[in-house]
Amino acid sequence: MTRIDRRALFASGAAAALLAATGASLADIPKKGGTLRVAVPRDDSLEQVARGAVFDTLTEVAPDGTLRGELTTSWETDFEARLWSFQLRDDVLFHDGAPLDIQDVLVVLSEVGKVEALSSNSLRLELVEPNPGLPFLLADSRFVITRGGQSVSPLHEANGTGCYSVERAEDMRHFLGRRVAGHYKDNLAGWAETIEVIVIPDAQVRAEALRDGYVDVAAFPDPNDLRGVSGLRYFPSKADSALAVAPNVGVPRRVGEGRALDDGRLAERWWLA
Repeated sequence: MTRIDRRALFASGAAAALLAATGASLADIPKKGGTLRVAVPRDDSLEQVARGAVFDTLTEVAPDGTLRGELTTSWETDFEARLWSFQLRDDVLFHDGAPLDIQDVLVVLSEVGKVEALSSNSLRLELVEPNPGLPFLLADSRFVITRGGQSVSPLHEANGTGCYSVERAEDMRHFLGRRVAGHYKDNLAGWAETIEVIVIPDAQVRAEALRDGYVDVAAFPDPNDLRGVSGLRYFPSKADSALAVAPNVGVPRRVGEGRALDDGRLAERWWLA
């Protein structure tokens, strides 16, 4: 056996041991590439997925419910949870190439309280009333960061800092986003090369598109719409299905259930297995 063969054997054995110890499998390991295709009804689902793909917020609620920083690296508050300070990332670019500026964040936080910049990447926010849950609140898509306070619509003009930039879009009909090269979340999120969301109003047509392999994920607010379709996975469950997923799709071991579509973060969290 050559040295290369031994190294490969050791690496594969070590990986297998690690996966066994954590209870994971090869199917749990995200893979890059391909187009993840999602079919949704004519509601706000397309906007949810597109916002989660194109824009970032200061904080993010992970699928397991834990809070983590997104555009902010850290935050602190006083004893009353009324005075807050945030430290921003310094490696973030908008899709048009402009770097994230603290003024972009101040515009959004001015809706929450009195805010001021302490430096080029740190700020202080003073609330009228104490709110210990503020970091969770700032993870909501209402508080996405845009350049200079630009609107999030129309969708084809959306300019965010998320894992995907808009390649083609039409509000309430279609969205195609392409993974941003060199994104600060590389190898942590944003696995598909492109993410495509298609509005299909008729539930039966969505089910047929999923069954026949034209899409990989489909949203079904009413689980009865999937009667007679087999070989799929369901989230949160078959009896209470919000999402139906084809076997070729990789899904995190925990899926956010605060809202449908993995809390709007499906585009950056799911992959093609």
